[in-house]
Amino acid sequence: QVHLVESGGGSVQSGGSLRLSCGVDRNIFDFNAMGWYRQAPGKQRELVASINLGGRTDYADSVQGGVSISRDNAQNTVARQINTLKPADTAIYYCIARILRSYTWGQGTQVTVTL
Repeated sequence: QVHLVESGGGSVQSGGSLRLSCGVDRNIFDFNAMGWYRQAPGKQRELVASINLGGRTDYADSVQGGVSISRDNAQNTVARQINTLKPADTAIYYCIARILRSYTWGQGTQVTVTL
């Protein structure tokens, strides 16, 4: 019922920037929260950033320095901006959306950061 499309991934040099976008097929206010997870090779999936209906954001301690998350209500999108990427940021990034206790995951987009 809920469809999420992630875009903006790719390969970037260390120190570069990427903007990941998550488009949804319904009004963004239908969701209690949206956010981004990532899963690096050999590691568990971890929360990177999230934003709730009221606009409050939350970031993982390890990525608070150079990560931002924003929501475009008119476009029904949630974006994650990484301004200074590091090789440690290499992972598959997943958009998530929550309605009450139900979560919907995107297909994921690969981010590769090279030296």
